[in-house]
Amino acid sequence: MRFSYKARTREGEPRSGVLEAKTADFAVEVLQRQNLIVIEIKSEGAEPFYRRAMEWKLLRRVKQRDVVIFSRQISTLFQANVPIAQSLRTLASQTENQTLRAAIVEILDDVTGGSSLSQALARHPAIFSPFYISMVRAGEESGKIGDTFLYLADYLDRSYALATQARNALMYPAFLIAAFIVVMAVLLVVVIPRLTEIFADFGQELPFLTRVIIGVSLFLQQWGFVVLLGRAAAGIVGWRYVRTPRGAYLFDEFKIRVPLVGGLLREIYLTRLTDNLSTLIAAGIPIIRALEVTSDIVVNRVYQRIILEASKSVRAGNTISSSFDRFPEIPPLVTQMLRVGEETGRLDFILKNAADFYRRDVDNLLQNFVGLIEPALIVVLGLGVGFLIAAVLVPLYNLAAVL
Repeated sequence: MRFSYKARTREGEPRSGVLEAKTADFAVEVLQRQNLIVIEIKSEGAEPFYRRAMEWKLLRRVKQRDVVIFSRQISTLFQANVPIAQSLRTLASQTENQTLRAAIVEILDDVTGGSSLSQALARHPAIFSPFYISMVRAGEESGKIGDTFLYLADYLDRSYALATQARNALMYPAFLIAAFIVVMAVLLVVVIPRLTEIFADFGQELPFLTRVIIGVSLFLQQWGFVVLLGRAAAGIVGWRYVRTPRGAYLFDEFKIRVPLVGGLLREIYLTRLTDNLSTLIAAGIPIIRALEVTSDIVVNRVYQRIILEASKSVRAGNTISSSFDRFPEIPPLVTQMLRVGEETGRLDFILKNAADFYRRDVDNLLQNFVGLIEPALIVVLGLGVGFLIAAVLVPLYNLAAVL
């Protein structure tokens, strides 16, 4: 809800404006935390349904970019020796995202109530990941909390850029395939039936390809609705199965095995693995805990299982390189670099180099993928549409020659 308010500062200066909050009490609490003395507050009425729906979908979602900005801002404030409570109060008044603002206010409450910053952040797992919490906790223990938030912002920036690159690379091929399906459906369901009536009127014998296309068109007219229902039912069943532990694991395994895309995804997961481990180890987090946190971040369940089993192996006394060496999903390059890092005592530096290598490799793969998939899809889709049009135009040409 929106509340208009009138208030004054401790020095007596008037303030007024509009505030969005769940309740009037919550609005007063937010204003008081900004060192304002509330004189009057009143509701501006309920918002229209469409505004509330948009707010629910857009404003109540905290994007990774919002967390990056929060991390950079709080890092700057800490490095300027601003007290933590004042830093959070300042960020709460400046943050535009309503959900993140409410979370910061709750974090401020917890911190002023005696909780550490990492404990307060951990109460908001939908916004701050286990990796984020572990890094903040390490920063508190080492006394370098400002630098830690700066590292977090840099890491989240790299992660965000990587995810955006991968998503953008797949958007154009997906658009082409969707457009091809729509064009084919319109031709088979709308155009072909009308031409079939013309061919039937003249009773001319049709080529084999034309008869095949007409048969497909008739089938879709009679059973197309059933086919759609069947596909929808199969999609729902598949979706529910993928949400089970076994189904989710098989789907993640399928993603890294599928040709072309699988190799790209493996490189992305290896980039996350090495980058996360490097950042956590550099922050002074024990290697076993760093592996456990990385398993939660890597997203793919196959690599999650590998990292957790490697963690158990390290806990049993084995080296990190030998723990990863028995998994074919981990390339020899990674295990060799891990071995060099263990021997030289510079594991975080070696892992950072590995992450940089795989990040550059992912960039090259994405560029090559986009460069190859676009002309290949255009050729394939052009052949498909050309085949369909030829199957229609050949009998029309023969019919025109007879007439």
